[in-house]
Amino acid sequence: MKSKTKAEDKKYEDDILASFERGEWQSVPNHKDEIERYASSAASTLSKDKRINIRVSSHDLEDIQMRAAEEGMPYQTLIASVLHKYVSGRLVETASRPKTRSTGRAKKLRAG
Repeated sequence: MKSKTKAEDKKYEDDILASFERGEWQSVPNHKDEIERYASSAASTLSKDKRINIRVSSHDLEDIQMRAAEEGMPYQTLIASVLHKYVSGRLVETASRPKTRSTGRAKKLRAG
């Protein structure tokens, strides 16, 4: 990964400032919730002291990676967060979301 020069950093910062001054930035609706979510994610990332290896289906991993991308976090952090919420009794089930892609599994089940 190539590191940026000071001139590139300055241009990047100037571009951000100009964009802000043009009014192109908008505040998120629930910024306190967002701050809490990112703080929690950062705290859980920093407090990790053990490593585990698990095997999951490629389908599940793809879904986890997709969910993590939607949340704007690495998929390993999402997995750690879900595990933490589960073991601390804070994992809350919600109505399932519709699938965004077809696995062909439903077609196989209907055919069988």
